[in-house]
Amino acid sequence: MFGLAIRSLRRRTGAFAASFLAMFLGSAIIMAFASMLDTAEASGATGPARETLVIMANVVGGWGLLLVVFAVTSTLSLSVRQRAAETALLRSVGATPGQLARMIVGEAAGLAVVAALLGIVPAMLIGRGLLGLLHDTDQVPAGVGYSFGPIALTMGLGIMFVSATAAALITARRATRVRAAESMTAAAIDTGRLSKKRIVFAVVFLLLALNEAIITVTVMDGKGSDAMATSGQADIFAAIGLALLAPAIMRRVTALLAGPMRALGGATGDLAASVMRRRTGAMAAAVTPIILFVGTAVGTLFLQATENAATEAAGLAKTAEQKNIETLNFVVIGMVVLFTAIMLVNTLIAATAHRRREFGQTRLAGATPRQVLGTVALESVVLTVTGVICGTVASVFTIVPFGLARRDSLTPDGDVWTYLAVVALAAVLTGVTAYGATRRTIRVPAVEAALN
Repeated sequence: MFGLAIRSLRRRTGAFAASFLAMFLGSAIIMAFASMLDTAEASGATGPARETLVIMANVVGGWGLLLVVFAVTSTLSLSVRQRAAETALLRSVGATPGQLARMIVGEAAGLAVVAALLGIVPAMLIGRGLLGLLHDTDQVPAGVGYSFGPIALTMGLGIMFVSATAAALITARRATRVRAAESMTAAAIDTGRLSKKRIVFAVVFLLLALNEAIITVTVMDGKGSDAMATSGQADIFAAIGLALLAPAIMRRVTALLAGPMRALGGATGDLAASVMRRRTGAMAAAVTPIILFVGTAVGTLFLQATENAATEAAGLAKTAEQKNIETLNFVVIGMVVLFTAIMLVNTLIAATAHRRREFGQTRLAGATPRQVLGTVALESVVLTVTGVICGTVASVFTIVPFGLARRDSLTPDGDVWTYLAVVALAAVLTGVTAYGATRRTIRVPAVEAALN
């Protein structure tokens, strides 16, 4: 089966691009933050400097790890879903579920190892940049030198291998436990049905977010900036929970919008409505990074704005600890924005490239290239609006509790233009990427595309 996995990787390099990039970026991020622990050990840093390095590695790196593992699982599920027809065909000619599972796991394990090894150099560069930031803000003495050692390597290689393999096992079990005939039907219609385990995990993450919010407004009320410790992670939990429910959300959204799109969009709207109802699983994968991006970015930005307003209202200057927390918050934002933006672009490109045959068949059936582009544009609007709404809901789990605990106010501090900037960036990334990828895809002659 390992040989079959290698041949499959060679045949379907495009289908694995999203998974590989997620693993590559994920391992680089994990090793970069883990190297702060190597730096603390090798330099013999003590006191506040050591504490800052450990916090940077454990807190920021820990949340980055959660996002990375979730993104790897999501993109790996997308690549397997794109190969549903191939998997169904292998089942029909006698391949057993065990053989297919070993093939999928072998592919994921091989990609994880290669991606982690290639991520070492970028991780070193990112790690040096993080330490330089701490030097510039006087949180770590300039004499503390950078070190990249066994902790970073072990965490990067080990965590990425284990998470990719675990994600592959989950995905493989879901892809191979149905009968061959059912697999062929599922390959043709991607409804993105929710499994019981996915629903359970979604509920767990949403309950964790609610628990953090309740603790913030009760236990942490009046505790000042310490309330960030609980409220700051609530939006991440909520965003992951909503992202896990994305297939059901997209199914409901497309059902609600089918009528208006057909009425207002003419032939293009009718085509878009029909296509989206058949592709809710793929659309759920595309909306996931939007939810994570908007939820975490809006939550953290407005959290910091509320903290700044509270400090200013009290007539106090920021302490070294508050500056440390602010730096960590902006590092989180920068990391999340970069990672989720790349994942959004990567996922959309992979999903659109996979639709070359669909676009070719649609054009042969009479649709013009302009109608195909219009269909994708409508899909992008639906994805953006859905992702922004879900992400905004996720951010509320952080913004409102922290506002009550810190300022006794339901209304968050912060500029509305900050929110609009996050929304605009999500819209531009989604629209431009989908449009550009579609234009490249439909350049292939319709007959050639339909046959491949």
